[in-house]
Amino acid sequence: MTSLKEQLHADLTVAIRAKDSISSGTLRMVLAAITNEEVAGKVARELTDQDVVTVLTREAKKRREAATAYDDAKRPELADKERAELAIIQGYLPEALSTDEITQIIQKAIAESGAQGPSGMGAVMKLVTPQVAGRADGSEVAALVKTLLASA
Repeated sequence: MTSLKEQLHADLTVAIRAKDSISSGTLRMVLAAITNEEVAGKVARELTDQDVVTVLTREAKKRREAATAYDDAKRPELADKERAELAIIQGYLPEALSTDEITQIIQKAIAESGAQGPSGMGAVMKLVTPQVAGRADGSEVAALVKTLLASA
């Protein structure tokens, strides 16, 4: 089985041969971000597939935010480019969790930790974050945790 990084390299080669400038440009940016992550810190390291998913999630979030900013600035052509890049990146991410699935994970974590009220948010997030990593937006998860703790 090939690693996610190897798959990205193989797909980049295919995109270059097909003269697909959006795909090749996006994959180059993603691979550069992965390489930067590998050499960051004091010691260079090889990223695991989970680490690569984390980098891809970060890059997807950047594209989402940039598309929103371009929409606000009335630059639809740039927003469309960001959305096209986002679609390519999302093809490599695991399937996103639904709000119901996230809610179930949070409720289980609240029961497990015995957290009550806003002061228990840290304990709940500590349990929830590893389970939803790369499959849900952190700000969305935090908002749901806050809402569920307030109603508990």
